[in-house]
Amino acid sequence: MNMQKIIKTEEDYNLALNRIEKLMDASPETSEFDELELLSTLVEIYEDKHYPISMPSPSIAIKFRMEQQKRGRQFNIIKGAEHPEEFIQ
Repeated sequence: MNMQKIIKTEEDYNLALNRIEKLMDASPETSEFDELELLSTLVEIYEDKHYPISMPSPSIAIKFRMEQQKRGRQFNIIKGAEHPEEFIQ
């Protein structure tokens, strides 16, 4: 199955994702690999249009990073601040 068309519907999108999954082990320099690259690009275009991800605000990004590192209190954003998260709003 060689699915090379614009993804317009959720059904097309799901078919493309299933095909990508089957092509994940394709070797470079093969027609399967070319199909994988093309489908990946088409899926990315569809996702950008239908599932946009906006950039977080700086304060949300900092809070997320602090949580990820599990050391929010060690981020002394304001020197000597005991609770730096209070200054990020």
